[in-house]
Amino acid sequence: MSVIIGTAGHIDHGKTSLVKALTGQDTDRLKEEKERGISIDLGFAHLDLPGGIRAGVVDVPGHERFIHNMLAGAHGIDLVLFTVAADDGVMPQTEEHLDIVHLLGVKQAIFVITKVDLATEARIGDVAGEIGRLVGGTSFEQSPMLPCSVETGEGLANLRALIAERVRTNSAVAGLGGFRLPVDRVFVMQGHGLVVTGTALAGEVRVGETVRCLPGDQVFRVRSLQVHNQAVAVASQGQRVAMNVAGPARPSIMRGHVICHQSITATTDRFDAFLNLRSRTSKGLKNRERVRVHMGTAERLATVQLLDGRDGLGPRDSAYCQIRLREPLLAMRGDRFIIRNETAQRTIGGGVVVHPSAGPHKRREAGMLERLESLHRGDAAAVVDAFLEGSGRFTLATSELAQLLNVQETLVEAHLKEMPAIRIALEGEGVYTTAGKWQRQVNSLLETLRDFHEASPLAPGMELEQLRDALVFPTTPKVFRALVDRLAADGVVAREASLLRLAQHAVRPKGDDSMIIDKIQALLSATPMTPPALGEIETRLGIGRARLSDLMRAMERNHQIVRVAPDLYFLKDRVDEIARTLREHCSGDRDVTPGAFRDMAGTTRKYAIPLLEYFDRTGLTVRVGDVRRLKRASAPDRH
Repeated sequence: MSVIIGTAGHIDHGKTSLVKALTGQDTDRLKEEKERGISIDLGFAHLDLPGGIRAGVVDVPGHERFIHNMLAGAHGIDLVLFTVAADDGVMPQTEEHLDIVHLLGVKQAIFVITKVDLATEARIGDVAGEIGRLVGGTSFEQSPMLPCSVETGEGLANLRALIAERVRTNSAVAGLGGFRLPVDRVFVMQGHGLVVTGTALAGEVRVGETVRCLPGDQVFRVRSLQVHNQAVAVASQGQRVAMNVAGPARPSIMRGHVICHQSITATTDRFDAFLNLRSRTSKGLKNRERVRVHMGTAERLATVQLLDGRDGLGPRDSAYCQIRLREPLLAMRGDRFIIRNETAQRTIGGGVVVHPSAGPHKRREAGMLERLESLHRGDAAAVVDAFLEGSGRFTLATSELAQLLNVQETLVEAHLKEMPAIRIALEGEGVYTTAGKWQRQVNSLLETLRDFHEASPLAPGMELEQLRDALVFPTTPKVFRALVDRLAADGVVAREASLLRLAQHAVRPKGDDSMIIDKIQALLSATPMTPPALGEIETRLGIGRARLSDLMRAMERNHQIVRVAPDLYFLKDRVDEIARTLREHCSGDRDVTPGAFRDMAGTTRKYAIPLLEYFDRTGLTVRVGDVRRLKRASAPDRH
């Protein structure tokens, strides 16, 4: 069992003394802390409990100037020891610390009334009443209170017993995602190299594994691990971990970075969240107000955009919002965070990440709040559907969904198999979309083709890449090919080389085009074995080359004419007739000379040579020296 115990409370209310009394370890390690007698930065210890349980302890500073340090240590706490001094009672940082641990989702608390040797029984009772009023309406309303004195030892045995009982009943749910450890300390140890420490939020890590540091995307190898000063082969969620790592020659790791499983790759500078304001916030929160966001051990300047149209929030208000960060960080669905005002003078509220990599939202975006509600509170099927539907892309891979959902890939696959509304976009490759998105993409493709056929009735089809760029959802080439292949297999579309058309589409010239085609046919029929070249047809009909070329290609696709040379066309039936004559003449391994072919076809050399070269290209004949013979082992010719 792995448990993290944290402290909270006003400055000089005995947090560090209490930890030392319980563990025998002094968490004030800095020279300045020793000289001033106050905690400035995070301190760490461990507490041995009955049953062989060793809990990690994080001691936080209580001074208002060091709230940012307190916030860096408050994540990942399973049980908070909340100190309130009997002589002072509830103080400003008592209130702020309570709001912070409540907003961070800490489930268990023990309120320790310290310094009872300095107060009367009546005063201790008054302080207990203050604490009761303070925790009203929070998750700590039923939490126990214990009077205690580190000077006389009063209450310490009872506190140890109560901690052991709460640890045994700890109901913290194991994280389902990959390993993550927000870094709170970084130092170089002589003979060992770089060491990072932190509280593991999820997953597990092993000696020898490769891990990633985000932001920055640095990759490290785990050389060794320690949990509570003991070497281990594996460290996991809920443990204080010291990790000796090897990596780049000039590594850049600091508090606020996250050491994570190498499959986790995406940081974000924008996420959607559900935000709650403190009940005691003095000024509330304005829409688009600049704030400081504290998540894990990271601190970022950011802007909060309310998504429900309100201009601001007051005490105890809640809302869906989008947090836009000035610098990226690693955020996962379900992560808790705290927001403070821009000048770091007051805590405003806190929330939970709903969508860790959200895109910009449009004003009055249809279905936005419903999707966010599904992402926040929905079951697995609703969450997967909301992520897929809300993505601006057509598909998401299993690995991407796993990071969005903050679970392992195997669990994503299991959920997807049970969801009829989810469609596999690439068989065997773990790429998914929703049935609704699939149909919208299909409709977009078909509508685009219909519009193209309407605008270009003589074109045989639309270029595939041009069509892919026109679809409602951006689509990778591989997924687009799979979509086209399925529609072609269903007989909805037809593909010819790089062109795609609706299956029922046929080139049918209309109006003036039909009249011009009749005129072209007449010109070619007038002298079928000495037809006019393309330039002559253009001059005689008085139309532009581009339009004429389109019409000639349409006639060719409708098997009315054959393009023998770049600017030379023959009627299709005349070419077929010449091919039959050529076969008969050359049967029995006989050959034909260009002159004999010219006389046979009733044409001139100007046309005979292009015709022979055409028959060579199409596989009817083969040139041997100056003569042609029928090509024996050839693919079936076109004639």
